[in-house]
Parts: sequence; C-alpha cells; structure tokens
Amino acid sequence: QAQLVESGGGLVTPGDSLLLSCTDPGRAFSRWSMGWFRQAPGKEREFVAAISSIGAVPVYADSVKGRFTISREDASNTVTLQMNNLKPEDTGIYYCTADPTVPWNWAQNPWQNIYAWGLGTQVTISL
Repeated sequence: QAQLVESGGGLVTPGDSLLLSCTDPGRAFSRWSMGWFRQAPGKEREFVAAISSIGAVPVYADSVKGRFTISREDASNTVTLQMNNLKPEDTGIYYCTADPTVPWNWAQNPWQNIYAWGLGTQVTISL
C-alpha cells in the first residue's frame, strides 16, 4: 500500500487561491479513483472532489463546485486541487484519498469507506 503525500496548504485571505498537490510515490493507485476530503476543527470530515481513473471524470461537492478544479496527471503521478475564491468555511485539513470505486458515489457514501489516505495539509482562510 502506497503512502499518499499532500502539499500546497497555507494561510490565505478570502478570495485568494491555493493549489494543492498529491503524489502517489509507489504508483499503487494509477487505476483507482482519487480525490480530496477536508475536515474543519470540531466538524465531520466531508467530501470535496474526486476524479476517475478512466476518462478523468471529475466530481465536486456542491459547496465547492465552480470554485475548485480537480485534475490528475498520470505521467507525473499527481492529482491536484486548484482552489479559487476561497472562503473562511473552506478552512480545514485537506486529505488526499484513493479508492477503487467510481467517484460519483463518493459524496453520498461514508468517508470511512475510502481505502487510502494521506496525512493531510492545512488550509486556513482568514481575514
């Protein structure tokens, strides 16, 4: 089982942008769906976005649709999350994830079902 490694978190102000990146060093999940969850302090972990292995079909939570863009680059073994127009409610630890299931089911399924997780990267949006 490969370790997923996130990077790109930081402290920004509302309206700013951040680019998160996730690598799969062992290339274990090249044929799996990959995505992002986030968790704010004291709140339930929630789905953010995911992308399929075949066709790179993206899926987004309603709260981020139109602001975030998920992409995967198989040549560099990387999945990214471009976050634009960030809001204070976007604050949290962002986790890179991988699972063999199709991504359009991720939002309604329990997050505990996701197979592989990174350690997370902190994203803070504050005035």
